[in-house]
Amino acid sequence: MPVARTRAVALVGLAGSIVEVEADLSSQLPAFVIIGLPDAALGEARERVRSAATNAGCALPSRRLTVNLSPASLPKHGSAFDLAIALACLAAAGSVDAESVGRFVHLGELGLDGRLRPTHGILPAVLAAVRAGHERIMVPVANAAEARLVPGAEIVAVATLREAVERHGGDPGPAPHRLGDAASVTETSDATPSPPFVPDGDLADVLGGEEAIQALLVAAAGGHHLLLAGPPGAGKTMLASRLPGILPDLEPDAALEVACLRSLAGHPIGETLSVRPPFEAPHHTASAAAMVGGGSRVIRPGAAARASHGVLFLDEAPEFPANVLDALRQPIESGRISIHRANSVATFPARFQLVLAANPCPCGGGDSPEEACACPPAAKRRYFARISGPLLDRVDLRLWVNRVTPSRLAIERDRALEPGAAPTLTSRAARERVISARAAAAERLSGTPWRTNAEMPGPWLRGAGGLHPGSKATRALDLSLERGGVTMRGYDRVLKVAWTIADLEGAERPDHQHVGRALMMRGGVPA
Repeated sequence: MPVARTRAVALVGLAGSIVEVEADLSSQLPAFVIIGLPDAALGEARERVRSAATNAGCALPSRRLTVNLSPASLPKHGSAFDLAIALACLAAAGSVDAESVGRFVHLGELGLDGRLRPTHGILPAVLAAVRAGHERIMVPVANAAEARLVPGAEIVAVATLREAVERHGGDPGPAPHRLGDAASVTETSDATPSPPFVPDGDLADVLGGEEAIQALLVAAAGGHHLLLAGPPGAGKTMLASRLPGILPDLEPDAALEVACLRSLAGHPIGETLSVRPPFEAPHHTASAAAMVGGGSRVIRPGAAARASHGVLFLDEAPEFPANVLDALRQPIESGRISIHRANSVATFPARFQLVLAANPCPCGGGDSPEEACACPPAAKRRYFARISGPLLDRVDLRLWVNRVTPSRLAIERDRALEPGAAPTLTSRAARERVISARAAAAERLSGTPWRTNAEMPGPWLRGAGGLHPGSKATRALDLSLERGGVTMRGYDRVLKVAWTIADLEGAERPDHQHVGRALMMRGGVPA
């Protein structure tokens, strides 16, 4: 057969495009040429494929092989095309059934001995293939578990090129040497599959922080961004780490998207989809590329993208470089991250909840008289001003967290011992309240593309949403806007928080008290 065809998938961000792999065998001087805009790693597939075929007992003929990756204008990256190139070449040589090869999408990297090695991004690649109408996909054994997470995919897992040839009706000759055992084929490293990291701890562990717990409930119920400011040891990190535990489980589509991001980033997936929201807490030395994504060749998702449908926690926020913090401004508004390169644009989801934690000054002192702060007022202003005003304006809730004193602990203990005292709020009970509030918001927003209060746009909120400027409910907020206390963006965000407070309390719509409390929650920390 002069020309044989099969398919592979080219990923740009999470978007996958079907690539037709064509192999032509001609009677010319022996050569192996790959065309169609391959990168350096893909160009090296010539040597991997030729050696793997020889060591698998089905050597390629000593003739000119031309492999075309179509569409030729689409950039192709990485080594996941190896299996498709090898089988297309063998089909052109007549070593395997060309019709069988043409019915499959092939993904996987070849070792020189013919073993199939796993590659990053198998899950989004399989998802792209199924959405394009190609359900039959052949993948390495080590990637089979995550590939089978895609509904409707017919996955064929193979450990070696020889096994793939036999699966397509070929009859390879004896292999020059024996391959390693199955464990060496299926294991990528000593890393074991694990679900996304979610911090341990229960909300009941938080003592003496009713206002902080209430703010956490509001943030979880409405999907709002949160700033926690206060002296060291006040419990800011402890509070932030409890937020994922009170968020509801992910919907199937969201869980699959989170798993795709983890797969593309090279993180293990496991055999089942994790339905718990992800939690990302990058160190304050992270670069802008580490935060939003990037890469010199293959564009990988950053911490903000991996936190999509979950929580992005920036501890010691003023210590982050200003350009890293400001890189989050556009994703917060649009809910997506677009990374532009000269020949492509990669887009990642970025629907995360941002939680910032900050000390009030470089020495960490607070504003109480007992704390000896050596920082002058100008130093305090400069330190907190590292979080830019436009970023702070996008944060819905700003809370000052005080240290817990022995007297406060004694009051909490006595209150808990009183007859009929309410039990301590646990993460399970808080999650039930959050789920109930989100259900109320989803019912109210049925027929719209939004499901949480944080997603509602301002024009709709002030129109069909029912909270009109100039009404009795918004009187205090209108006055704050008139005096420059809030921006128009801040105005809308206060209304969103007011709706969330009303949903938590089971109210039909927010009144002036809800709006007033939302305004206070926004003004807890000076901008």
